[in-house]
Amino acid sequence: MTASSAQHTPPGVARLSEDVKSLSNRSRFWRAFRRNRIALLGLVIVSLMIGLALFADVVAPHNPIEPHYTERLQPPSARFPLGTDELGRCIFSRLVYGARISLVIAFIAQSVAITIGVTLGLVSGWFGGWVDDAIMRFTDAFFAIPGLMFLIVWVAILNPSPVTIFVGLGLIGWPSDARMMRSQVLAVKELEYVVAAQALGAGTARIMLRHLLPNAVAPSIVLASLGIAGAILVESTLSFLGLGVQIPNPSWGTMIDIGRNYFTSAWWYAIFPGLAIMLTVLGFNFIGDGLRDALDPQQYQ
Repeated sequence: MTASSAQHTPPGVARLSEDVKSLSNRSRFWRAFRRNRIALLGLVIVSLMIGLALFADVVAPHNPIEPHYTERLQPPSARFPLGTDELGRCIFSRLVYGARISLVIAFIAQSVAITIGVTLGLVSGWFGGWVDDAIMRFTDAFFAIPGLMFLIVWVAILNPSPVTIFVGLGLIGWPSDARMMRSQVLAVKELEYVVAAQALGAGTARIMLRHLLPNAVAPSIVLASLGIAGAILVESTLSFLGLGVQIPNPSWGTMIDIGRNYFTSAWWYAIFPGLAIMLTVLGFNFIGDGLRDALDPQQYQ
């Protein structure tokens, strides 16, 4: 093909070539991710937890709130797979419903954080100058705020509820996403295809959404998976302190808080919620490590 014919490639052919390249990159990504056994283990753990949360109404053998006073602090058995608590409630049922609450709060909180962070990072990296300085100084101010202390004050003022928690987590969790997105945009905007789009008269919104965002967002996806794990830990910490999900609603942190008072006589009360938190956080961390490796640009060279 001559140079002149290459310049007159039909738009449909060029679009097909881009689609084929995108499919090839996705195929390489999934191959790289599948080769990471730790990441696959994390995916299995997280899928199991999400499945339990989604089908809690079917999976849970008992009502998580209804007490059975004659069954107080019973050890694991066929009727109560993980034992009962101080009111005779099924711990397995409470764990399953607690998973629903923890995962919903973590996913929504991380969605809020990544939306704010990616948007501000994209704008900061693209426009530069005083816009970049203003956004980055604003980001630095949020970095200086102790996250847990902010959340304790936030929840104490606005009263504990799932909405208060995930909004607070989102508001305090976006600065890392903003800095990561800004650094990626600063690198991507100097590449030839972005410069060519500018030379052809593409608008700012088109360049940012079509060229910059898809090619700079990969590290933010990794941060999001790790951020979900962090949000689960923080939500459990707030519940442990009595500032999270309020009783009688099931929460892993609350179960650990109350269960530690019965540790010598009912070890299962605190152990199983702790294991649920540990496995879920490990699962998301394993997925994050796998995504980081699979999204490494060297995989596509």
